Amino acid sequence: MKQDMIVILDLGSHENTTLARAIRDLGVYSEIYPHDITVEELKALPNVKGVIINGGPNNVIDGEEIDVLPAIYEAGYPVMAAGHAKAQCAVTLPAFGNDMEAIKEAVKSFVFETCKAETNWNMKNFIDDQVELVRRQVGDKKVLLALSGGVDSSVLAALLLKAIGDKLVCVHVNHGLMRKGESEDVVEVFRNQLNANLVYVDATERFLTKLEGVEDPEQKRKIIGGEFIRVFEEEARKLDGVDFLGQGTIYPDIVESGTKTAKMVKSHHNVGGLPEDLQFELVEPLRQLFKDEVRACGVELGLPYDMVYRQPFPGPGLGVRCLGAITRDRLEAVRESDAILREEFKRAGLDKKVWQYFTLVPDFKSVGVRNNARSYDWPVIIRAVNTVDAMTATIEEIEWPLLHKIAGRILAEVPNVNRVCYDLSPKPSATIEWE
Repeated sequence: MKQDMIVILDLGSHENTTLARAIRDLGVYSEIYPHDITVEELKALPNVKGVIINGGPNNVIDGEEIDVLPAIYEAGYPVMAAGHAKAQCAVTLPAFGNDMEAIKEAVKSFVFETCKAETNWNMKNFIDDQVELVRRQVGDKKVLLALSGGVDSSVLAALLLKAIGDKLVCVHVNHGLMRKGESEDVVEVFRNQLNANLVYVDATERFLTKLEGVEDPEQKRKIIGGEFIRVFEEEARKLDGVDFLGQGTIYPDIVESGTKTAKMVKSHHNVGGLPEDLQFELVEPLRQLFKDEVRACGVELGLPYDMVYRQPFPGPGLGVRCLGAITRDRLEAVRESDAILREEFKRAGLDKKVWQYFTLVPDFKSVGVRNNARSYDWPVIIRAVNTVDAMTATIEEIEWPLLHKIAGRILAEVPNVNRVCYDLSPKPSATIEWE
């Protein structure tokens, strides 16, 4: 690994990811590890230049206040205490909050003067490192990749193509939960333009049958994640030498799926939904990147702008936007209303300004009027948010005329819908997705 690294030890802080991002913004790589890492585990990490012990309100587990192992202080690395950590360090800083610029200014001296770290964290070095690690891990075997066509899987595909070429087998599964025209676009771009080895599987009926009557969001995610793996296993049996599964897991996925001092927000299909009898070894070269870093990686790899800055899309697809038990008519209402929203945002130039925007349809109805008669139909909820790293998000303030136009089209063109609402909830307290 070419990059110097500052290790953050999580002692219950809410600001670990903000601290890691601030250090990376300074040009130095940073990773977060649990508070009880051993000296042996710490020394096994490459190019560690210093340690920051980051304390916070979650520093009590099972009724006992936690601390790092005493031997960490004797491991030979410069150590700084931050936040509410009560560590015995030469350098101690108060709680940072989430002010990125303030954090950078606060840690700059420690990172560069005390730790003597060099500014060698950049995407070229990251890609070079990951290409080398992937080749070492995979050898002459093949990697099966779930290629949704979203940003994460597209960047992962480009990185793996650079590393192992034709030993990468891309599988696009149409689970019936894709956005309008999306599967067709994936086939066109990756098979016809990028010449990837792409297998297309239409598993719509299989997924929707499995999901029938399932209301719980976590259960839906686990079913979708589990079925994905089953489909890949079936495809892998048709191939020789496939021992690896490529996953577009990124850092917010890991954080939100829970750590020792952070409760789970929601499980991700590529973190919490994998079956215990998984037959593949995972290849996850993007797992330590934040979303904006994934995009920067895609640009460095030479992917088209429109692909790198494509709308984020969750692995479970529209399955987490058709709230509650999925029905085919409500699913179609989500798909059609989402297509209208995307079309109008593009016309207004908001597709390049707003980080993520989509519609969702909850599993309840309200009274309305259609064709001069009483109707009892669903609402469509619009969500549009801006974020840098997907850990926090703010709401896009859309002009009223545009909102009226979008609402009018949805009410006129989408069957069985009689209301359109706009979600004004930031993250936190809400998450970006509803499920």
